Amino acid sequence: MIAASFPAPQGNISAPVLAAYGLSKSVPTSIMGTRLLFSGLNLSVRAGEIIAIMGESGMGKSTLLNLLAGLDTPDEGQIEITGQPLSTLSDDARTDLRRDHIGFVFQAFHILPHLTLAQNVALPLLLAGKPAAPALARASVLIADVGLPGRDHDYPATLSGGELQRIAIARALIHQPALLLADEPTGNLDPETADKVLAMLVAATRQQSAALILVTHSDRAAAAADRILRLSATGLSPHAVR
Repeated sequence: MIAASFPAPQGNISAPVLAAYGLSKSVPTSIMGTRLLFSGLNLSVRAGEIIAIMGESGMGKSTLLNLLAGLDTPDEGQIEITGQPLSTLSDDARTDLRRDHIGFVFQAFHILPHLTLAQNVALPLLLAGKPAAPALARASVLIADVGLPGRDHDYPATLSGGELQRIAIARALIHQPALLLADEPTGNLDPETADKVLAMLVAATRQQSAALILVTHSDRAAAAADRILRLSATGLSPHAVR
């Protein structure tokens, strides 16, 4: 089982898994108006590193995650994932990059109720055209790793919120992504369950030498990160939790 602790980062200095340079993004406020969310934003994250991004509601934290995932495009600036500039990729190539190199963990879980737990966890591999038998076998291993052994054939309706988030973590990890993006992954959980789920996410990130970007309002969750950054209109700056 993944340890319920916050291990230190492992590995040596390497090229960033994700690098962003000079990002700017505005959003429409009316038919003619726009509002600047941030400008001049720079970010670099290496394998095994965990970054927490904090900020007031409406400052653009979720928008930033969408940019970093290639789901949206910045007004200015450049994003590279595993050395590939997103601006040079076609829509299909961006989809392939997300499928192969990015794992997502959401506050709302996004677990499909009509699929078994093993099918939910294996879904990224199945959508990539991988054979079902080995995909489901790997899903079974990960389900046990997150503390739910023997639950492969259960359906999501039988799980608690904390257990569903464990399944979401297993699904995000199944294709061994270089980059994990987590948007308020403990926001719907009670404090004790949130601590356990966060510890699993951190430990899994370390074990797979992934890079994790965690968006959160919680000082408690942010304290698990190697670096805590605060998002404002002028970009990202170091932030100390209270």
